[in-house]
Amino acid sequence: MHIILLGAPGSGKGTQSHLISKKLNLPIISTSYLLKKQSLYSSKKENIIINNCIQNGILVPDNIVINLIKKRITKKDCKTGYILDGFPRTIKQADSMESANIFINCVIEIIVDEKTLIKRISGRRVHTQSGRIYHTIFSPPIIKNKDDLTGEKLIIRSDDNPKTIKKRIEEYNKTKVCLINFFKKRNKVFQINGNQSIEKIHQDIVDII
Repeated sequence: MHIILLGAPGSGKGTQSHLISKKLNLPIISTSYLLKKQSLYSSKKENIIINNCIQNGILVPDNIVINLIKKRITKKDCKTGYILDGFPRTIKQADSMESANIFINCVIEIIVDEKTLIKRISGRRVHTQSGRIYHTIFSPPIIKNKDDLTGEKLIIRSDDNPKTIKKRIEEYNKTKVCLINFFKKRNKVFQINGNQSIEKIHQDIVDII
């Protein structure tokens, strides 16, 4: 099962990815996680490009993202499928998937209004090493600011500030129409109301799958 989860920043892609991953025993491939990890070990030039894009809420160049994804899906844990969280984000990335014969079963877009998105992101906390996501209100960790599994400190992402959040939402909205239409032509798209409870959204996704 190859699944794409789409949605603006704060729409709940990360939370739902983990729920579906646990249910279907599929790995999550998160572009934001891969990029942050890559920025620590990549060449100086690529590191600067990635970090500059993240800090300013703009998309990282397609060639960098595509190469990371192609490399990741060759790993052994992807043989029975995977969940793509936040990829593709552009038509070029979507085209590259087809060119590489990467088959997708369904594309699920979680739709949330902007006011709610900003509220959600401002309370988000992340475990850097694993990519696990928490929220101070909606899904808090057992111990405040600590990862449930490791006990390590959670962080506030540097791009989780109001100005950058708005920029990221604008960037998503600019590219999503063409992207959704791309997959609609292939009868792959399902859209879900993301203003519902986490449990209801999860059930809606399970019903689609």
